[in-house]
Amino acid sequence: MKILNWFLVIAGICGLISVRVFEDRFFYDPFLNYFHEANKNIALPEFEWGKLVTGHVFRFILNLLFSCLIIQGLFKNKEWTVQGAVLIIIVFIITFPVYVYCINDHFDIGYLFSFYMRRFVIQPLIILLVVPMFYYRKQLEKRN
Repeated sequence: MKILNWFLVIAGICGLISVRVFEDRFFYDPFLNYFHEANKNIALPEFEWGKLVTGHVFRFILNLLFSCLIIQGLFKNKEWTVQGAVLIIIVFIITFPVYVYCINDHFDIGYLFSFYMRRFVIQPLIILLVVPMFYYRKQLEKRN
């Protein structure tokens, strides 16, 4: 059974890495080069709202699935996996509209603020908080 759990963790990590490595091929995101240049003075790229939103939602769903594989493989607890998924979804529900507003405002709200909002939308950063939280929770349960 441990082999299956480690397989889930490795598959989840490989999936997250694949999403990142192939982001320019799988997802519509004209802001990849804009933020890669790290120059707030270059012109905003032309984009289509529908394709942009769809691409971000699709990427989020993939990141969510791979993150859930990691949580399930590490903690072997379906309830915690659902809780982790809910936390990740809540963060997306909060950050995605803020990022869309930043785009609509042509990043006038602030380049770095927009950059980091984008990071929360397209990268599975919350997994870096969820895993230690559940690990700590597991340690507390062992003590009691």
